[in-house]
Amino acid sequence: MERTTPAPVVSAQGARRGLFPENEPFASGWLATEGAHEIYYEECGRADGKPCVILHGGPGGAINPTMRRFFDPSRWRMALFDQRGCGKSRPNASLQDNTTWALIEDIERLREHLGVEKWTVFGGSWGSTLALAYAITHPERVEGLILRGVFLLTERELKWFYQDGASMLFPDAWARFCAPIPEAERGDMMAAYHKRLTHPDRRVQAEAAAAWSQWEGDTISIRGPEARPSKFNEIDFAIAFARIECHFFVNRGFFPEGWIVDNADKIRNIPGWIVQGRFDVVTPMDAAWRLKSAWPKARFEVVWDAGHASTEPGIVDALVRATDQALML
Repeated sequence: MERTTPAPVVSAQGARRGLFPENEPFASGWLATEGAHEIYYEECGRADGKPCVILHGGPGGAINPTMRRFFDPSRWRMALFDQRGCGKSRPNASLQDNTTWALIEDIERLREHLGVEKWTVFGGSWGSTLALAYAITHPERVEGLILRGVFLLTERELKWFYQDGASMLFPDAWARFCAPIPEAERGDMMAAYHKRLTHPDRRVQAEAAAAWSQWEGDTISIRGPEARPSKFNEIDFAIAFARIECHFFVNRGFFPEGWIVDNADKIRNIPGWIVQGRFDVVTPMDAAWRLKSAWPKARFEVVWDAGHASTEPGIVDALVRATDQALML
């Protein structure tokens, strides 16, 4: 497949768009799967509006009210759902039948349940990974892709954040992350955490989950630890988040190394927007650069004064402009 050098758009430092007003779901419920999981979903915005599905990060995160506010509620029909084991989905923190492919089936199940033929897919961080995997698997169902903080879930990215890389920028936070792990096990931090996050004793899980979640919270934004999501301080959320995230990462996303970029030709004609914080430490810009090189038609915007968090002003501005542009598809 032909590769071209991407030409990123650098976001302006002038007036920036903000989030749309708060809005409440007009419908919600639980969707049964073929197994033990029940998926919580909600619809927001306009019932006859342009359809989109919003994918949360993690894996192991959950939907929240802010996610609705990147879309004009008077023009979009937004579908959001808590992925398996997350948020209000049941059973909580379950790793059983919890894979990328199962989540793709859930997206399709939700699309069919809502009677949507084709929709725009929006996701950041792990949400970008899942959005790309879904679009590669079901390109005929995707009208557009809006991605933030691109994460290709490669060995290089995982080692950067969980072994050697980000640790050099945040040695203080890294010391806290290492604290629950004996020095003899620190050569493979993900494996060491996985052992504790799947331990039968919930107290062992809780200690590991708190440290795992804090590491991500400490590095998520250039605004510092005050930008850490408050839910990371809730132990039930932290356990589900850490268990599921570590489960996906030790299994390398359940797809082969390089699978997303290797299959980028399947999305080559899908309109796309890539928004990337220049100082994103959680999902560094290299992944977004490689994706854009393999997907030349995607629009690529670098926000120079932003890290990973979706709520940083420059990221909000770029995403809101992208959702407005996607209304024209």
